[in-house]
Amino acid sequence: MAKKNLIQRDISWLSFNARVLQEANDPTVPLKERIRFLGIFSNNSDEFFRVRVATLKRMIEFSEKRKKLEMYMEEGPQQILDQIQTTVLQQQNEFNRIWGGILKELKKEKITLINEQQLNKVQQDFVRKFFDEEVRTNIIPLMIESLPQLPYLRDKSIFLGVVMRKKNSAYEQKYALIEVPAKSIGRFIILPSKTAEQQIILLEDVIRFNLPVIFSYFGYEFFESHIFKVTKDAEIDLDNDISTSFAEKIEKGIKNRRKGKPVRFVYDKEMDAGLLEYLIRKLSLNRKSNIIPGGRIHNFRHFMDFPDVFSTKSARRASFIPTALQTAQRVTDIVLKQDVMLHFPYHAFDPLIDLLREAAMDPTVSSIKITAYRLASNSKIINALINASRNGKQVVVMLELKARFDEEANLEWKKILEEEGVTVLLGVPKMKIHAKLCIINKKKGTRSVQYGFVSTGNLNEKTAKVYGDHCLLTSNRSIMMDINRIFRYLENWKLGMQGLKMCKTLLICPVNMRTQLLALIDQEIKNAKAGKPAGIIVKVNSLSDAQLIEKLHAAGAAGVKIEMIVRGIFCAVIEGKKIKQPVKAISIVDEYLEHARVIIFHNLGKEKVFISSADWMVRNLNHRIEAAVPINDPIIKQELIDIIHIQLRDNVKARILNSDLNNNYVSFAGKKKVRSQIETYHYLYKKNNTSSAVSSH
Repeated sequence: MAKKNLIQRDISWLSFNARVLQEANDPTVPLKERIRFLGIFSNNSDEFFRVRVATLKRMIEFSEKRKKLEMYMEEGPQQILDQIQTTVLQQQNEFNRIWGGILKELKKEKITLINEQQLNKVQQDFVRKFFDEEVRTNIIPLMIESLPQLPYLRDKSIFLGVVMRKKNSAYEQKYALIEVPAKSIGRFIILPSKTAEQQIILLEDVIRFNLPVIFSYFGYEFFESHIFKVTKDAEIDLDNDISTSFAEKIEKGIKNRRKGKPVRFVYDKEMDAGLLEYLIRKLSLNRKSNIIPGGRIHNFRHFMDFPDVFSTKSARRASFIPTALQTAQRVTDIVLKQDVMLHFPYHAFDPLIDLLREAAMDPTVSSIKITAYRLASNSKIINALINASRNGKQVVVMLELKARFDEEANLEWKKILEEEGVTVLLGVPKMKIHAKLCIINKKKGTRSVQYGFVSTGNLNEKTAKVYGDHCLLTSNRSIMMDINRIFRYLENWKLGMQGLKMCKTLLICPVNMRTQLLALIDQEIKNAKAGKPAGIIVKVNSLSDAQLIEKLHAAGAAGVKIEMIVRGIFCAVIEGKKIKQPVKAISIVDEYLEHARVIIFHNLGKEKVFISSADWMVRNLNHRIEAAVPINDPIIKQELIDIIHIQLRDNVKARILNSDLNNNYVSFAGKKKVRSQIETYHYLYKKNNTSSAVSSH
């Protein structure tokens, strides 16, 4: 595909993060949520540097890999890195401006972040006591000048660089380093203050206040300290040692990640020049190393957990149970009779956990097989599976050890599950298992029945409260047959993908999803060319696959009505003379993270509707096991279509996607305001209550 028809992936991703920053800047968003969006922006930026910038730097180093990357860009990797540096600095300036405004808003609400120099006498005593009781044993100050090389700097941590001087000599100074133990203590400490006020100090400022105590035995009188952080290449390199297991390789890879090269250095712009030069030299950084000056505070990702000291509490709407499951004693009984669709976070996650709990206790259930990618830290899903194993069921968990940044957690789950007698599958070489599937085998009289689910989102009860996803609970025989085929492949992947190719109902990556999607788009093109109505709606997190983008271009040129909702990466250039009617492409960034993938083909009015775990990216379609399931139940199908059309009408939180990457909001001039996440909640809630009223008569 011509490169001019593609927006460079990484630049498009930065445009998505700019949309997150827009939410932090929106005065209609509650103050606590605006601070949370700053935290999300910061966390996103960290991951972007750890993964994407690190990849570009590797591409420069390894020319054979560079050729692959250049298929997606007109510019070379270094030009992209230069663009990234410019954009990131602009975004950092915007971030600082927004944070300054939020601080003023906090002051109006009598909430103040104060530093170590602003403490009154009572607060000073409190901070000394807090340091002695909570902090002192959690820090290890290092005199770095005497060390031949810098110690290991943890990637997600912040560090205080300390400069110490004596009164009588400007030349006699020492440098020290303290890692701020935010993970074990928490970043925010609420101070004793007047009744009407809330005053908060950051953990690093507690340490700053106590620097004379920490270094008392050196005899220094003046202390200066500044925050910095280092972001490193997060790629895990797996060796080819055949004597080690895959789990051991992942474990070794996690340890080696500690040695990852720095890809970004962010520091307080007021930092002592000598200390800054020293750190840059010791970290082997240069002018192309994304050295980013910032304010006094770093690692804003912690601000996602800013203390709830606000007088106005969150008006977040409570999730509810769908009508179909409200009157039933057991979720299982309903799912064996009919399909049920859960729409998170509008619907509660409980029915999914209940389905597994019921199976764990049901004497007629013989086995449970499930895929797991990212799990909650105290996973109720895992608890249910352990109980099932203890009750004598065969439990098989496909645990993806390559789930980025969840590798350590999943290794821990592996140990826990295996100790309980659960069979843990660890995936397929060079392939991630990203499909969200479950199949439960049960005896019903003399016959065996199977039921389970296919989901767009992770089996994580924590993120299900803020991620917008769909989950189909079903006992449909053809769907269950295909899920069986997928698990047979996962259990015996060395035999090849022949079994996966036999799937008739689910679209599966990497065997047939791409070809099926292309064929379905071709059918819409054929209908449009015949003068018949034709349309395609694509809702995904990311759209970067060149072949599918090219096919959408062909569809647009043929007159197919194309509408897209893409939260993040959007690489399609959708303007052009060949497109017969304007393509609608929007991104919705709001209170909930739009995580679902839904594809709708007009199909001459008999819509074909799919929910999927796969984004339209090369990595998903070619290098992952993904699954899309057709929605055949007419009521559920219409429900999904209605929800997608509500989102397409959003004119409050929707931004226009185009090649200018300007993130302009969709205009509501002269129209009723539609904020799709609130409208979706009302739609489902009303539908629920209407159904309840009908079923009670």
